[in-house]
Amino acid sequence: MIATDGGLVGEGHHSAFRQPHAEANALSEAGERARGATLVVTLEPCNHHGNTPPCTEAIVAAGVSKVIVGAGDPDERVRGRGIERLRQSGIEVVVIDPPMEWLDPAYFHHRRTGRPLVILKLAATLDGQTSAADGTSQWITAEEARTDAHRLRAEADAIVIGAGTLRADDPRLDVRIEGYTGHQPRPVVIAGRRPLPPSARALHRNGLVLGTGESPVDLDGALMEMSEEGLLSILVEGGPTLAASFLAADLVDQGVLYLAGKLAGGVGRPLFDRPWPSLESARQVTIDRVTTLGPDLRIDFTPI
Repeated sequence: MIATDGGLVGEGHHSAFRQPHAEANALSEAGERARGATLVVTLEPCNHHGNTPPCTEAIVAAGVSKVIVGAGDPDERVRGRGIERLRQSGIEVVVIDPPMEWLDPAYFHHRRTGRPLVILKLAATLDGQTSAADGTSQWITAEEARTDAHRLRAEADAIVIGAGTLRADDPRLDVRIEGYTGHQPRPVVIAGRRPLPPSARALHRNGLVLGTGESPVDLDGALMEMSEEGLLSILVEGGPTLAASFLAADLVDQGVLYLAGKLAGGVGRPLFDRPWPSLESARQVTIDRVTTLGPDLRIDFTPI
């Protein structure tokens, strides 16, 4: 929030699901200094009672004179109503064009499709092996690629793995970057029929277990349960069976493939653990970006 003299008088962010919105936090910090100020928000203020009161009413009551909006809210409960309410109250509203949806792509995806944004993360040798025949896989990629993968984790609300990966690797599924003190994604395990080891580290980090007793697991239903928990950005990390299931169910929105500067030179475990019946069944993707990370490559793609 910017005062009439150009000084910053308050700022805020939406820290978690069901917590006060950014506008409310910024107005609280600004107090009386909000009167006559310009409020800059990334998303159209809400105008309805949901998990929190309407932000529009707080903005009007605070005496803000101008609001700059980064993007309209596609949520059916908002969709321009927040902007209309502010303008009806005599507040000048400026909407950025083109909209700044890149700031929170998962939110906009969820509001338009009704389900979370799913990013599939894969890592393999140059010839497509994710682990050796003896099961060893630490580490296929070099430190630069592994650090980049942790940055991916930091941007996600949840990290999803299958029960096989949980049993084999007992991963923590957290962000481990030197000096990092930010958000930690929630672990999610797609369980299936077999019981999970109660000592698994991910389960002790508020892990969410879905699909217990199911075979096959209803992945679309699992995603709906994640969204109900406020998890809108989902990073699927494995293993090969779960990766193949998400792809086959047409639930992958974006993909990141790390290709190591290594040749396995033999058969270990592939990226996807299911038969490839014919060339015609291959899934077409768009290669969005290729980045060199030390000796490895990062390939960002979008399934078509």
